[in-house]
Amino acid sequence: MKQQDQVITDRYALYNGDCVAGMQALPAECVDLSIYSPPFAGLYQYSSDERDMSNCISRNEFFNHYEFAVKEVHRLTKPGRMTAVHCMDIPTGNSGNDGLIDFPGEIIRLHEKNGWQFTHRYFIWKEPLTVRNRTMMKSLAHRQCCEDSTRCSMANADQLLIFRRSGTNAVPVEHPTGLDRYAGEEEMPAELLHLKNMEGDQKKNRYSHWIWRRYADAFWDDIRIDNVLPYRCATEADDEKHCHPLQLDVIERACVLWSNPHEVVLTPFLGVGSEAYGAILNGRKAIGFELKSAYFAQAVKNCDNAAKGHVSIETPLFSHIDSM
Repeated sequence: MKQQDQVITDRYALYNGDCVAGMQALPAECVDLSIYSPPFAGLYQYSSDERDMSNCISRNEFFNHYEFAVKEVHRLTKPGRMTAVHCMDIPTGNSGNDGLIDFPGEIIRLHEKNGWQFTHRYFIWKEPLTVRNRTMMKSLAHRQCCEDSTRCSMANADQLLIFRRSGTNAVPVEHPTGLDRYAGEEEMPAELLHLKNMEGDQKKNRYSHWIWRRYADAFWDDIRIDNVLPYRCATEADDEKHCHPLQLDVIERACVLWSNPHEVVLTPFLGVGSEAYGAILNGRKAIGFELKSAYFAQAVKNCDNAAKGHVSIETPLFSHIDSM
């Protein structure tokens, strides 16, 4: 499948085109980690392109199409390595209190069907008033609680689902001096700062242990919700009024926990490039696919900004996927 455009450097390879066709052109077992947000099964429509998975007439049709992507990500992933899928429960109506669809559960079952082992589920906390002000949902207003709290809703947490491909991981993801940087809102206690990058017995490395306790918690209530890439300049007049880039704290944690420096991180739904940007910023190489040209153009700018100031990686990425 030919791509509409592509930009390839020693740090990233970005393709403007259909992700399934693009992934089919890549060699098997070439990816160390993938992280992405799939289209939310009918909640938002990003374009009228027939190849756009958000442009489906039903949830069943979406999952029929999405399964092709899940299979390709599995084929590209090295044995024993991970994929991280960002998602949330989906409201059935516009009011916010009509009910919820267990979208994460459907994603889990689809991955298990296609050879993935479900290993982790993280919940990313959202502040209710902030969500209310952004969405203007009546069901999240304090007034609704006063009038009839049976019609109230909640600020749904984002979820990050982690899956492992079967097989033995040939290259461990190591941290010989522990975790050396914290991606989150809390401040590191001053008395631990001198232990950063401590060598020797890591049981005594309380700096790294402080970070690990927060990363190993199933409830990530310390993510900086507004720590995202700018995206408004990527939207077009006929866009669905939605663009919700994944927080950079979440991306950094995934890269650090499940990949080594210089390894390859894939995102099949690139958007404005948040996952690729985060991978590059953390010393990884990025591969991404994006169907929408405006988002792709913004992603290229963001990844270029991330790559500036970093030492080039000698091992090249894939030379090309056929372009127009």
